[in-house]
Amino acid sequence: MARQTTALVLKKVNEPFTLDTVRVNALKPYEALVEIHATGICHTDISCATGVLPAQLPAVLGHEGGGVVIETGSEVDEASVGDKVLLSYASCKKCRQCKTGRPAYCDQMMLLNFGGLRDDETSGFSLADGTPLRAHFFGQSSFSRLAVVHRSSLVKVPQNTPLNLFAPLGCGLQTGAGSILNTLNVQEGSTVAIFGVGAVGLSAVMAASIRKAKEIIAVDIQPSRLDLAKQLGATRTVNSAETDVLQEIRKICPPSGVNYALDCSGVLKVIETMVDALAPCGRACSAGAPSPGKRASIDVFSHLVMGKEYVGCHQGGSVAREMIPYLIDQHNMGKYPLEKLIVNYDITEYARAIEDTKIGRTIKPVLQWS
Repeated sequence: MARQTTALVLKKVNEPFTLDTVRVNALKPYEALVEIHATGICHTDISCATGVLPAQLPAVLGHEGGGVVIETGSEVDEASVGDKVLLSYASCKKCRQCKTGRPAYCDQMMLLNFGGLRDDETSGFSLADGTPLRAHFFGQSSFSRLAVVHRSSLVKVPQNTPLNLFAPLGCGLQTGAGSILNTLNVQEGSTVAIFGVGAVGLSAVMAASIRKAKEIIAVDIQPSRLDLAKQLGATRTVNSAETDVLQEIRKICPPSGVNYALDCSGVLKVIETMVDALAPCGRACSAGAPSPGKRASIDVFSHLVMGKEYVGCHQGGSVAREMIPYLIDQHNMGKYPLEKLIVNYDITEYARAIEDTKIGRTIKPVLQWS
């Protein structure tokens, strides 16, 4: 007999999510069934819901899940029934990127994480009337009390792990930390500017503090977020609504700017300012995503003669099975206080949680299913 569960369903772009009863289809060999206890809401979920980023609908979104495994397919050996797991992005485990330790850049990344399954495959969910729902969003579609999860998305964690605290590690928080620790590889005693200090940017601030950067400059337009950035390790803050950011950064780090810079906003003008704010041989990274097809302008001559670098970054270049335990350890040592970012909401309060995220009232909302 097919299982039923409750899920947040998005039927069309710019329509509200609805809490619906859905049917859970039989597992494939590479899937696990996870009872979700908590799910972080990421701006990527909202961007897909509003059409800023691509997603095939109708669908169950959600990609920062934490729960307990209740069933596994025959090929799943990443976790067993009864294990607590945190969920992250999916990867094919077969392509060159996956085999060389860079699964965040898997050749099948867009298909596995944004497209769900191929059109000739059945989804993990369907509505009561039989309408198939796209599942496997980032390998998990964890806006559901029961989630059908791709094996590569499973990260086993200790049984005493508080899932409502650590669920967001699977995407936004590992992206911010990984951008600093992996992609930029910020060094002790160096200078770094972080543009946009929402959940991703504040995670980056904490990671830069872990790396003992000499100057950690947080840039944002919201004073409350800049104040929180100071609490989490920022040495300087710049309100970009009130001052010339480039001039201020060069004043803090004369004469040319910072060694490293990270953009978490996805705003094209901010990206251009970020690259301009680099000192010679500086390295900049984009972790915030604009809509596909958008282009930023770079002063190529300056870029060339100053030896600057500008790179993209997905998931902070993180291997989730390594990054997630690392961040939990850093939290337990008092170096990564992510609880200062999180507000918990009961699943019935999902509409308020989404609205609070959109207007910036909450930095990292977590929906509690159990």
